[in-house]
Amino acid sequence: MVINFNDEYILIFMSMKATAVANTNIALVKYWGKRNEELILPYNSSISVTLNNLFTITTVEFSKNLPHNEFVINNRLLNENEVEYSRIDNFSRIFKKLAGMDLNLKVVSKTNFPIASGLASSASAFAALAAAFNTALSLNLTYEELSKYARFGSGSASRSIYGGFVKWFKGEFDDGSDCFAKQIKDENYWPDFRILVCITSSKEKFVKSREAMHRTVKTSEFYDAWLQTVEKDLDEMEIAINNRDIRSLGLIAENNALKMHATMITSKPPIIYWNSATLKLIKSVLRLREEFKVNAYITIDAGHQVKIITTSDEIDRVKNYLSDIKEVEQFIVSSPGQGVKIVQEHLF
Repeated sequence: MVINFNDEYILIFMSMKATAVANTNIALVKYWGKRNEELILPYNSSISVTLNNLFTITTVEFSKNLPHNEFVINNRLLNENEVEYSRIDNFSRIFKKLAGMDLNLKVVSKTNFPIASGLASSASAFAALAAAFNTALSLNLTYEELSKYARFGSGSASRSIYGGFVKWFKGEFDDGSDCFAKQIKDENYWPDFRILVCITSSKEKFVKSREAMHRTVKTSEFYDAWLQTVEKDLDEMEIAINNRDIRSLGLIAENNALKMHATMITSKPPIIYWNSATLKLIKSVLRLREEFKVNAYITIDAGHQVKIITTSDEIDRVKNYLSDIKEVEQFIVSSPGQGVKIVQEHLF
């Protein structure tokens, strides 16, 4: 905060520390491809569900006493030559500019799930960062404004600002002023909705999402077909959510995810994230649905992890059926979760 006193500006350094918690989100209709890479403007809108049980907690502090920036992610101090260091540094400059100050920064962040492996860790990470910066710098940004700024860290972070079911609007303006997310339904709207997260490997994926997206847009002959069908998916997904229609929602989400991966597989060179467990899970879920009439549907982001959409009365049956796939490292049951929130307990 800055106050004016006898034409001199005095920086008040108290309360320049904050901690935020943000949940990850899983896109039901995927965001894939940017019309403007600098402003992180997507070619298509997207719809997601924010999940409980998968979150990032982040503490930030701006201080005149820090000799340099210090960024710690999951107990690892980042080197300033690393890409992730630059992403956080560049992201912080947006908020420093809004606050009209330039102090060094300490960030300590932890997740309770594997990062950079296809679980949208950057969504929760940058949503938490945006909220923590907003509070530490007393910017008083609205949720819509937070959503706009969060996308500069990660496009999908714009959706993790909100809880429940969320739509990120691609916008039409060149400056991105109409590109932000809004909540469709809150986290209490569909109590029976469940997603079973199947972690097939904790290893980081070999091609980062940004590179995969760029390569797909530039080289996949299927990318135009993706854009031609995604608007229909969006319209039908909103109807399915409004009707709490798990079958329609699941089928739309599954088909949308497979189309996205088809664009990656046909990129040059091809990007194939799936491992043996991914394929086993896909085949098992198809069999569950076709032979045993269970409401279970897969969705896969840019990675090897499989998320299974189902309901509370089917979740145990789904989990038990899939437990024989030994390659799966962990199953996490999730339901719609809250949006980003500020907490009082700091990490340092």
